[in-house]
Amino acid sequence: MPEILKRSKALSVGPLKASATIGAALAFLGMRRAIPMLHGSQGCTAFGKVFFVRHFREPIPIQSTAMEQVSAIMGANENVIEGLRVLCEKNHPDLIGVPTTGLAEAQGADIHMAVREFRAKHPEFDQIPVVAVATPDFSGCLESGFALAVHAIIEALVPTADLAGTRPGRRRRQVNVLAGSALTPGDLEHLKEIIESFGLRPLVLPDLSDSLDGHLPPEEFNPLTIGGTLVSELATLGDAVATLVIGASMDHAADLLHQRTGVPDHRFAHLMGLDAVDALVQTLASISGNPVPERLERSRAQLQDAMLDSHFMLGLTRFAIAAEADLLVGFSQLLAGVGAATVAAATPINTPALAQVRCERVRIGDLEDLEADARDQVAEVLIGSSHAAHTASRLGIPLLRAGFPQYDRVGGYQRTWIGYQGTRATLFDLANILLQLERGEIHPYRSRLSPRPDEAVRAHQG
Repeated sequence: MPEILKRSKALSVGPLKASATIGAALAFLGMRRAIPMLHGSQGCTAFGKVFFVRHFREPIPIQSTAMEQVSAIMGANENVIEGLRVLCEKNHPDLIGVPTTGLAEAQGADIHMAVREFRAKHPEFDQIPVVAVATPDFSGCLESGFALAVHAIIEALVPTADLAGTRPGRRRRQVNVLAGSALTPGDLEHLKEIIESFGLRPLVLPDLSDSLDGHLPPEEFNPLTIGGTLVSELATLGDAVATLVIGASMDHAADLLHQRTGVPDHRFAHLMGLDAVDALVQTLASISGNPVPERLERSRAQLQDAMLDSHFMLGLTRFAIAAEADLLVGFSQLLAGVGAATVAAATPINTPALAQVRCERVRIGDLEDLEADARDQVAEVLIGSSHAAHTASRLGIPLLRAGFPQYDRVGGYQRTWIGYQGTRATLFDLANILLQLERGEIHPYRSRLSPRPDEAVRAHQG
């Protein structure tokens, strides 16, 4: 278990954290025909939307309650009520998510009371679900806000087994998937393919691979999400044969889902590396009763070969990682599995999952803290989001971009890190980075008695 070093300064220099509000909005964007409405000022919403647009390179449907000076002091329940009325009247969404921002929480807003007032004032919109969640940006991070939103969706929209009449295993092919924020749309798409290869049908909550995977819709404009999990399908979660939980951040939501439905769940800290993917494949084979498909067997053999090909470069290499807990656990264990060492690690908040990080020390802090640790520990490669580019430049080491946001590269949201194929691609990327540093290369031997190359050329020309 690593030593957890807590924050010792009153400000952030090179902030590592993305806010819980943004995390909750991201979860709502994984629901079909949905729209998040952030309870806060227009600036708070615009700031988050800029990050989403630059990361996903897509139009992002987000609205705001547009708090201003007066409502920040006197109360902004009317802003919430009017905002919900306009969205319901104009867009008729299947779901509206209402995460709070730091401004609303500092003002003392009771977002659940505001939603109740909206219901009392506008009963004509009772058929449109509204899910409110408290996610102040001065507490938690993107990962925790994402998990809180998924928990709130389950609490509001998944009925208990006795009320819904559901029974675990009634849908023998359906597998629920609670996917943490560390999984990219590319990861989710690959995960669904793995599950489907066993003859199972995955129901992912939330499904970013269907809404933010980067595809051109047939219609010219849609003010709502153009894909994702159907709200109507949430009532069937209790009929699934099993639930897969990816990421320790989703444990609280998984506990609630199990309590409501009785569906057995299988939990995975991550899906990076040979051992982690093997555990997933064995679980799916047990659930389905089907043998492991030949394609997966071949992918596993390809990963083993990639581990052999890259071990000269990766072995004993010193890495620094700046990421939220689930992603940090995944990368540190993947690197440990190929003989590399994580010598510096930073994450924005303290969570129980950090006990699984393969590093001597984990610092709760920012990029300045990571930079100091990486310099002291002589790190050779940095793994982090685009925010870490300046840190890597000052350290004079290369950066592998992972996590959120990635605004100085195209397609980072679609990158696949998990599974045999994703792990193989990651190892190749890391090995190629190290080859540029001339790690693992065997240089040709040149005898002192041999003529210099320029002399040999002149002799040949003469």
